[in-house]
Amino acid sequence: MHVIRRRGWELPERLATPEACFLNRRAFLGTAASAAALALAPAAASAQRVTDIPDPTKDLYPAKRNEKYVLDRPLTDEKINGNYNNFYEFGTSKNVTAASQALRIRPWNVKIDGLVEKPFDIGIDDLIRKVGIEERLYRHRCVEAWSMTIPWSGFPFARLVELAKPTSGAKYVRMETFMDPSMAPGQRTPYYPWPYVEGLTMAEATNELCFLATGAYGKPVAKQHGAPLRLAVPWKYGFKAIKSIVRFSFVAERPKGLWEALQASEYGFWANVNPAVAHPRWSQASEELIGTGERRPTLLFNGYGDYVADMYKGLESERLYV
Repeated sequence: MHVIRRRGWELPERLATPEACFLNRRAFLGTAASAAALALAPAAASAQRVTDIPDPTKDLYPAKRNEKYVLDRPLTDEKINGNYNNFYEFGTSKNVTAASQALRIRPWNVKIDGLVEKPFDIGIDDLIRKVGIEERLYRHRCVEAWSMTIPWSGFPFARLVELAKPTSGAKYVRMETFMDPSMAPGQRTPYYPWPYVEGLTMAEATNELCFLATGAYGKPVAKQHGAPLRLAVPWKYGFKAIKSIVRFSFVAERPKGLWEALQASEYGFWANVNPAVAHPRWSQASEELIGTGERRPTLLFNGYGDYVADMYKGLESERLYV
């Protein structure tokens, strides 16, 4: 016989919000009795429940695959991909999977502001259902000279631009990650300019390859990958892949990302992969396919030049490639 011994932080089942109320967002917000019960519970219990709320868009996965985007190599094994991540909000090592489970991804609101017709906030679940999702297979390459292939689910960045309705003065999109040092211990590190910021030109944001990922491997995106909303641009170095986005600001001046602010000589705004230009500390001529040990020559724009090269014509005086 299996004897269940409840721990002190667990709520009794009679206090749990009914499933039907939870799945209906408006009903959930209106369930004052449930909110009052949670308010009386210990803080640790409340945090545990918020962290473990299931994804209300789970029914959308697996998304239909867009067959236009194909790979020249096998997919990276999900276990490898899920345990070799950069997410500096939760630590500086590649093994941040356990620490990142503290990320609370519901409720999650996205702010759209700046040079737009009308700034607004939208809940992540409303956004996902509004724009719809598809699956794409993308190659990715890190400035550290390793690469992965990932089946992302999500939607083209251009759809978010359409929702935002930017004015003619908007030249760039500034993206910002959440800021919560109580949840993310890495954000207590004073020498990083938190919150994490990245930027794209409007041409990059509306390029057909530019993708906002909400899922991977046929299900909602894992927390260590930057749930519930992250950027996936396959032609740029991996540090241009902001995670857990909470804000999109349409601006006239070029944003300075976190890595560019820290070390501009190594992490420039453009971050386009050019094998002829070495990183200041190592060569970019080849890359290692994670999990296989195989090395391959690096391709200009990570092999996506047919889609993106035209965006960078006339920028020869810029530091395009570092």
